[in-house]
Amino acid sequence: MKYSKATNYALHTMLFLAMETPNKPVGVQQLAERQNVSPTYLSKILTKLAKEGMINSVSGANGGYTLRQNWEDISFLDIIHAIEGKSSLFDDCLHSDPECVIKEVMLSAEEKLEKELKNKKISDLVKK
Repeated sequence: MKYSKATNYALHTMLFLAMETPNKPVGVQQLAERQNVSPTYLSKILTKLAKEGMINSVSGANGGYTLRQNWEDISFLDIIHAIEGKSSLFDDCLHSDPECVIKEVMLSAEEKLEKELKNKKISDLVKK
């Protein structure tokens, strides 16, 4: 299973904000340099995170991005869904067989993965 690079950048950005400056705005340039990624590309990711209410955008000379209040509750799954969407990793069986045993196995595995990711919070990593 593979997630996009955008998800990787989103997870790292959230961890950086949590570890370094949960309440102080950090500019997109600094966040991008930290991950060696284009600020334009990272801005698109930050827009998705802001739209989902995980981060706040602060405008002005000392502006940037901060974590929302209660950021400790944000799970890995929340971040992944903000970037990748909520669609299933497994599309469907080839012949739309309602009793497709392959689909049952894949969806069961996906449910277990989502449960694990939902139980893992960015704040858990900050505590380490």
